[in-house]
Amino acid sequence: MSGLTAVIVALLPRMAFAGRNALRDVRTGVQPGNKTRLVIETSERPSYSLSYAPNQLTVTLSNTAANSSLAPAMASGTLVTAITQVQSGDKLQIIANLSKPIDAIPRDNILLLNPNGDNDYRLVLDFTAGSGVGTATATTTTTAKAAKTTPARKYVVVIDAGHGGKDPGCIGKGGTQEKTVVLSVAKKLKTKLDAAGFQTYLTRSNDTYLKLAHRASIGEQKHADLFLSLHANANPSRAMKGFSIYTLSEKASDEEAAKLADAENAADKIDVSGFEQFDKDIRIALSSLQQHAVAEMSVEYANGAASAFKRANIRQQPGPDVRHAPFAVLRSTVPGALLELGHLSNADEEKLLKSAAHQNKLVDAIVKSVRTYNFDV
Repeated sequence: MSGLTAVIVALLPRMAFAGRNALRDVRTGVQPGNKTRLVIETSERPSYSLSYAPNQLTVTLSNTAANSSLAPAMASGTLVTAITQVQSGDKLQIIANLSKPIDAIPRDNILLLNPNGDNDYRLVLDFTAGSGVGTATATTTTTAKAAKTTPARKYVVVIDAGHGGKDPGCIGKGGTQEKTVVLSVAKKLKTKLDAAGFQTYLTRSNDTYLKLAHRASIGEQKHADLFLSLHANANPSRAMKGFSIYTLSEKASDEEAAKLADAENAADKIDVSGFEQFDKDIRIALSSLQQHAVAEMSVEYANGAASAFKRANIRQQPGPDVRHAPFAVLRSTVPGALLELGHLSNADEEKLLKSAAHQNKLVDAIVKSVRTYNFDV
C-alpha cells in the first residue's frame, strides 16, 4: 500500500457501530484559484469538527465507523500528500497530511451537501496554502441538529416580494394581483423571522417597481446569508395547484421551469435600461467557484424548504421537489431560492392565497425552513 493511500484503522468490534454513521468515500481534487478540495462522503449527515496542526488537517466525525476497505481517491496537484483513518471510540478521525501549512478554513469554503443521485452526504472543504499561524490549536465544530433555535449570530435574510408598481405579476380570475399577495406574505415573514432572531430586510415594503438587478444587489449590499424571492404562479391549466421551489441554473430543469423563468425575467422588459450592464457585471462578479458553491448551498436550502412545506400539508405542484431555471433575480453570490407559493390561476388557490390564515401557514413553513437551514456549512 502506497504512502498516498495508506489507511490506518484501529477497529473496534463491528457490533459497536450498529446504527451509526458510516464512511463511504474520501477524495481530493483541484478547484479554480489553485484550491485543494477534500470531500468526505458519509451515509448519514455528519457532525464534525476541524483541527489543525503544522502541515496537517484533521476532520473528526462523531458517531462514525471507519471503513477499512476504503482507499482515498487522490488527485494530483493538491496539497494533500496522504490520508489516514484513525478510530477513537465512537469518533473517526480523517487525517490529511499536507505539503504546506494552511490557515483555518473559512466558513464560506465549507459545504455540507445532501444526498444527490449516486452521492450520499458530502462534507466539502476547500483550502489553499497559508501561513499556518495560530492553527496548531485552532478547532472549529459544527453539529447536524435536526432543528435550530435562535441562531448564535443574527444571520441575514433578504426577502424579495416579487413584482410591484407597474408590474402586477400574474392576476387571478378574481382579480387578485401577485404583487399584492407576495408583499403581504413578505411582511408577515419578516416579522416572524425577526422574532426568531434573524436580521431581515425587504427588497420592497410597498407597491414599488424594482428592476431584477436592484433586487439581486440588495442581497449583496446587505451581506445576506440567504435570499428568498416570493412569487405566485399561473398556469394555462386552471386545474393546476401547488407550490414549487426553484434555484438558479443556466439550464432549466424542464420546459415549465424555462417558461416560468422567461415570464419572471420579462419584468425587466418594462424598463430595459441598464439590464445588459447588470448581466455583464454579474458575469464579472461571479467566479465559477462562487457559482458552484452558491448553487450547492441554494439547493440545500430549497430541498429543506420543500420538506417544510410538505410537512405543513401545503399542496405541492406535481413534479420534482426542486426545479432549476435561469432566474435573473437569483444571479448573485448569495445562496437563495425562488418560492412560488401557489397558483393564482386556480380559483380555489386564489382564495387561499388571499386569506390571512393560509398566508400565515406559508410563513410558518418558510420560517421552519430557514431555522433548519445549515448556515454554518
